[in-house]
This record gives sequence, C-alpha cells and structure tokens, in this order.
Amino acid sequence: MAYLTINGVGKTFGSQHWAVRDFNLEIERGELVSFLGPSGCGKTTTLRMVAGFETPTTGTIVVDGEDITNQPPNQRNVGMVFQSYALFPNMTVADNVGFGMMVAHKPKDEIQKRVSELLDIIHMAGFGNRFPHQLSGGQQQRVALARALALSPRVLLLDEPLSALDAKIRVSLRAEIRSIQQQLGITAIYVTHDQEEALSLSDRVVVMNAGRMEQVGAPFEIYNFPTTEFVAQFVGTLNTVSADVVDPKEGILRLEGQQIQTLESLDGVKANDKVLTAIRPERISFLADGEKANLMEGVIQSITFLGSIVRIQFQVGNAEFHMDTFNNPQLDLPKIGDKVQVTFSRRAVLVLTSGGTA
Repeated sequence: MAYLTINGVGKTFGSQHWAVRDFNLEIERGELVSFLGPSGCGKTTTLRMVAGFETPTTGTIVVDGEDITNQPPNQRNVGMVFQSYALFPNMTVADNVGFGMMVAHKPKDEIQKRVSELLDIIHMAGFGNRFPHQLSGGQQQRVALARALALSPRVLLLDEPLSALDAKIRVSLRAEIRSIQQQLGITAIYVTHDQEEALSLSDRVVVMNAGRMEQVGAPFEIYNFPTTEFVAQFVGTLNTVSADVVDPKEGILRLEGQQIQTLESLDGVKANDKVLTAIRPERISFLADGEKANLMEGVIQSITFLGSIVRIQFQVGNAEFHMDTFNNPQLDLPKIGDKVQVTFSRRAVLVLTSGGTA
C-alpha cells in the first residue's frame, strides 16, 4: 500500500471552474515527486489540498493509512516550505526553526537539541543567533526548510521554494534539498514550473496542464518518451512536425516529401492519416559514413552558439528543425545556405497524442 494516496481529487472554485480535476496519484514512503506545469495548471492547488489549506471538492487524501481529507492543517503533521520564506523577522534563526515545537509545547531542551541537529543538517550551525535580515536569500530558505522539518512531518511540501533566488544559488540549493530529503528519508512533494528543477530532483514527475495530469513517470521517461503533445513541448526543446502515415504496421511516415521510420508500429491509425511527430534536437546529427538510420536532406538556416551547445537550424521543405551538438574547438560547421544530410535513429521519432492521461 502506498504511503500517500491522492484518489480522485478535484477542486472547483464556483460552479464552473475546475482548478483540479480527477487527480489520482500514489506516492511511496521516502519518494520525492514533483508537480510540474505552467502557471494556473493546478499544481499549487493540489499541494494546498494535501497541506489542508484547501478542501477538495471531490476525492480523498490518505497518509499512512489515515484519511486526512477534512483534517485542519495543524492536525496533519505536514511540513510546508513557501516561495517567500515566511520567516518571522523579529525572531532569531534558532527561534524560527524551533517555533513549531514551541507552539506544540515541547520541552525546552528537546527544542534546543532538535534545532541544533537541523542547523547542522542545513550547514548553518553558527547562525542560530542571527536574524533573517542578516541572511542571504539562500540562507533564509535553508532556515525555512529546517523549520518545516522540525516536527518530523509525515510529508514535506515545497511550493516553488527556489523561484525567488538567482540561478546559481537555485542549482546548489536544489541539490542540498534533495540530499537532505534522502538523508532523512522523508516523503516530499515539490511544486515547480522549472523543468530542469523537476528533472534533476525527482524520483517521479507529474506533468500537469489545465488542472489535469498529462503524464506521470521518472524524469528519464518524461523527457525521452513523452506521451502527449503538451508534455513533449513543455519539457525540453522539441522539433514537432506533421507527417503522413505510409505504412502503420512498419511505422513508415512521409515528412515533407521524405520518408522516415519509427521504431514501433502505429496502432489506431491507417495509411494516409496525419500524425504529429517529435524529435529531440540532440538526437539529430550529421550523416556519418556507413550509418544506417533515418536520413533527411535540408538547408542550413542559422547557427547559434549557446556555450557548451551549438544549435543548428535547418529547413526541410516547409518545416524547420533544430539540431544540438556539443561545442569543441575542432567542430567543423556548415555555412548558412549549405545543403546537408542529417541522421537520427528510428527510436528518436516519437508519434504524439494530443490528450492527457486524466
């Protein structure tokens, strides 16, 4: 049995607008699951229902066998980390971390011991007497994390906790959050609109769109094998082009007059149907001698240097494609206007559907 079960949960504001609809998810003990999607997709509303700040219109939420659907937040033993830190400015770091334990009337020596343990865990052992205004943004968020962990919550909830920080701090702090979560073995839900965060942190990712679950899977699966057009477009850079089905059994397609092939047969379609194909830029390369794979001919339109990556745009008929290749001093690039042949494997060609899983 799963540790946290969200079963058929939906939330409506008013009689017409469903912020979340038919959300079903089982989370194992010690697992970190990210809710990923654009603003307004329902990810924070779902998190708030787990926290108890919103009451589901439909469905149930069960933690460790206990139905908490209608419990108030203070009875759920759930830790929450907010985007805005929400620290008490007139309290020291140590008092902020121990505040929940103080409210719960824990003994003073127990509070001091727990605060000391947590400050060690977040690498701020010497900061207990400082005030929030004396800390950087990253340090304040570490304190907020320690405060959420102080009462050993059954579930840790993080609502876009790094979005107010600069890029370099976000990268280092997300690694720390993941390390602490694994060290403590705590079950966690992490809400973000940042695909890189979700892919790097999570055991599994729930991609959401318009209140519904589009796809659930491991980061590797979500990125490499998106099942819907929305997931493919939202997670990573993607070339999407309409193609005509030539032979569904053999997975043969015609794209801008050129024939390509997928690895799998195409179920539910017939010859001359149109389908949407998707190919990641990094799966495309220039033709190598003796390589047996899909071949396409195109014309170079632009070349863009992106640090370690060089992005090459080329035209195939009326369709535009991007190809990513690693930069190096010996890289031999074509010129704009050159005709080139590119290659990609059959496995690289995905055929997408338009709907979600919900």
